[in-house]
Amino acid sequence: MEYALFGVIGVVVVVGAAAFSRRLGVAAPLLLVLIGIVYSYVPGTPSIDVPSSWILMGVLPPLLYSAAITVPVVDFRRNLASISALSVGLVVVSALVTGFALYMVLERLNLAAAIALGAVISPTDVVAATSIARRMGLPARLVTILEGEGLVNDATALVLLRSAIAAAALTSGGGDFNVWSAVGDFVYAAAVAVAIGFVIGIVSVGVRGKLRDPLLDTAVSFAVPFLAYIPAEEIHASGVLAVVVAGLYSGHHAAARFSAQSRIAERINWRTAQFVLENGVFLLMGVQLKHIVDDVPGGEVTAMQSVLLGLMCVGILIVLRILFVGPLIVVLRRTEKLAEGRHSRVRRLLGRLRSVTMPSERAQRRQARIERMQDRRSNDIAQLKAEGLGWRGGSVLAWAGMRGVVTLAAAQSLPRNDTPYYEQLVLVAFTVAIATLLLQGGTLPLIIRISGIRGSDRVADRRQLATLLDEMSEAGLQALENPEFSLPGDQPVDDQVIERVRRDTMLAAQAAWERAENAGNADGIVDSPHQQYRALRREVLQAEREALLEARARGAYPSRILQRAQSMLDLEEARLEQIDTGGRVEV
Repeated sequence: MEYALFGVIGVVVVVGAAAFSRRLGVAAPLLLVLIGIVYSYVPGTPSIDVPSSWILMGVLPPLLYSAAITVPVVDFRRNLASISALSVGLVVVSALVTGFALYMVLERLNLAAAIALGAVISPTDVVAATSIARRMGLPARLVTILEGEGLVNDATALVLLRSAIAAAALTSGGGDFNVWSAVGDFVYAAAVAVAIGFVIGIVSVGVRGKLRDPLLDTAVSFAVPFLAYIPAEEIHASGVLAVVVAGLYSGHHAAARFSAQSRIAERINWRTAQFVLENGVFLLMGVQLKHIVDDVPGGEVTAMQSVLLGLMCVGILIVLRILFVGPLIVVLRRTEKLAEGRHSRVRRLLGRLRSVTMPSERAQRRQARIERMQDRRSNDIAQLKAEGLGWRGGSVLAWAGMRGVVTLAAAQSLPRNDTPYYEQLVLVAFTVAIATLLLQGGTLPLIIRISGIRGSDRVADRRQLATLLDEMSEAGLQALENPEFSLPGDQPVDDQVIERVRRDTMLAAQAAWERAENAGNADGIVDSPHQQYRALRREVLQAEREALLEARARGAYPSRILQRAQSMLDLEEARLEQIDTGGRVEV
C-alpha cells in the first residue's frame, strides 16, 4: 500500500515538474532531481528504498526499448562509427582510468572492484542529453549520436561491470584473472545479445503484423523488451543490447508491417510509458540521496570524503570525454572525405560500365544491385556532409556527458559483502550522477547558445518534404491507372470518383509546396461513391507508402522528413480504417 501511494504521488510530481520545467526553460530531469533531494532532507519524511533489481529488470528494458523504436535505423547506420567509438571505446577508457584513480586513492580497494565502479559511472544517460538536445533544436545527426551512444553504452558498461565483479571475486579468493577470458566473455555477451535481439524482433514483428487491433498489438509490444532481456541475461549475454536490437528492428519495420492505427497507438503509449519511467527514476535519484549518505559509516572514508571522490571522478570523466571527442571529430571528418573520394571513383567506373552491354540477365541484375548500393552510399555521403560535425557540434557532444538510470541501479548491484568501501562507492556513483546532471545538464543549454550551433533549416526541410510528397503522389497517381484494380464484386468505378481521388492525392503535395514557398512569411454500399472513394484512396495510399519505403531504403531524404511523411500517411490510413469500422475497435 505504501509503495502504491508513493507511486501515485510520484506520477503527480513528475507531471507537475514537467509542466513547470517548460516555463522555467530547464530540463525536467534536473528539476526532479532537485525536488527529490529537497524531499529526502525534509525532517520526518519516510525513506524510499527501491531494490536495484527492480530498476535493472523492470525499468531499464522498457526505457531502452521505447527509445530504440524511435531511432531511425538509417541514421543509426550512417553514424555507426561515432556511436561505436563513444559507446564502447570511451566507456572502456573511462572505466579503466577512473577505476585506476580510485584504486590509487582507496587503500583496501582492489583494482578489479575499482574498475567495476568505473564501469558503473562511465555510461551516459540516453534521456538526460537528448531531452535537452531536442528542446534546444540541435541538428538531427547530433541527436542521433547522443541517442545511439546512450542506448549502446549501457550494454558495454553492464558487461564490463559483470566481468570486473567476477575478476574481483577471483582475486579475493586467491585465483588468477585472465584478461583474454574477460575479452572473450565481452564478445560472447555482445554477439549472443545481437542474435537474440534479432530473433525476438523478427518474431514480434511477424506476430504483430497479423494483429489488426491496435489494443492487442500494443499489449504485445509491452512484452517485447522483457522477451529480449530475460533470455539474454539467463545465458549471461547482454540483455540491454538484446532489447536495443529488438527495438531498432521493430521500429524500422513498423512502417511496412503494422497498421496505421497500431503505429499511432504505439507511439502514444510508449511515449507515455517512457515519460513516466524515465522521469520517475530521476526523482528517485534525488529521494535516495540522504538515505545513501546516512549509510556511509564514519572512520576511514567519511561521507564528505566520498562526495569529494565522486567530484574527482566527475572531473576525470569530463576531461576524458573532451580529450576523446576532439580527435574523434577530426578522424570522422577525414574518413568522410576519403569515403567521398572513393565513392567518386566508383561512380566514374559505373559510368563506363553503363556504356557496355551486359551479356546476360544475371550480369544486369548484379549491375543494378551495385548501382542501387552506390546510390544509397551517395545519399549517405550527402546527408553526412550536409550535417557535418565541426567544432560547434564537437563542443556540445563533449559536454553532453550526463549520467542517469544505469549509474543509479548498477551502483547498488555491487556485491555488498565482497566489495570494500561498498557504502562509500555507492555514494561516489550517486555523486557522479547527480553532479553531472546538475553541472553539465544545467549548463548544456548555455554551451549550445555560445557555440552558435543551429538545427535543421526549416525552409529546406519543407522543400524536401514537398519533394518527397511529390514522389509519393506520383506513385499514387500511377495506381489509379492500374487496369488490374477492381472493386469488390467487380463493380465499375465512377469517373468522378477517380477524379476526386486524384485531386485528393495531389492535395497533400500541393499544400506542402504552398507551405514551403511561403515559409519565409510569418457503413456504405459497395458501389456507392463513398465506398469507391475509400477503396481507391487505400490503393493510392499503399502505392505512396511503397514509394516512401523505397525512398527510405535509398536514404534519399533525412529521417525527420521521412517520419513526417509517414505520420501524414498514418493519419490518413487511420481515418479510413475508422470510417470502415464505424469508429469501433473490433476484437
